[in-house]
Amino acid sequence: MSAKEFTGSYALDTVDNANALVVFAHGAGANMDSDYILALVRLMNANRLNVLRFNFPYMDKRKLDGKRRPPDSMPTLVACYQSVLAAANTDLPIFIGGKSMGGRVAATLAADKSFMRERNISGVICLGYPFHPIKKPEKLRLEPLQETQLPILILQGERDALGSEIEISDYEISALCQLHFFNDGDHDLKPRVKSGYNVKQHQSTAINKIRCFIDENHISC
Repeated sequence: MSAKEFTGSYALDTVDNANALVVFAHGAGANMDSDYILALVRLMNANRLNVLRFNFPYMDKRKLDGKRRPPDSMPTLVACYQSVLAAANTDLPIFIGGKSMGGRVAATLAADKSFMRERNISGVICLGYPFHPIKKPEKLRLEPLQETQLPILILQGERDALGSEIEISDYEISALCQLHFFNDGDHDLKPRVKSGYNVKQHQSTAINKIRCFIDENHISC
């Protein structure tokens, strides 16, 4: 990672004999060091995936003064993600993605075929894609999923308030998008106790799906 090109907060979690680098962005409310993100990183590392995580500018400002801020504008978020990718230095195939908003930003980048090819990006991973704002199902965010030039893996809770399985069945998105739904999962993939599942099980399954998606788009699965 080159500080010359990206000066924000980032962390590179590596393992021996990694198969790929996953650049993973946080969601709107929690930064790159949240327990949720770190749990996913540990699971990805256990599956021989290096992980590069980073903060968007508004999160670094919050880190400095403790004041809660809304997310930066989409152009600012996209520019930040692009600067992270420009600074990433690896010979491994790169997969981009993130939690919720972070995944949406990554999917937005996937419409730029020349940039994706230049940076050796092989696919996109969205954990809890925000298909619409909460309680505003009419304000759809489908454009990144319609214009993508790369395969996209979407890992979604069945009852996600930002896009449930029932809602998504009516959406028109690219055939490059691969959806996997988690039993009774919410926006964090967390199921209710009565479902018989727990969030750790769903997180483990999510990482297995990510690993297989990476293998399918890089080496034989």
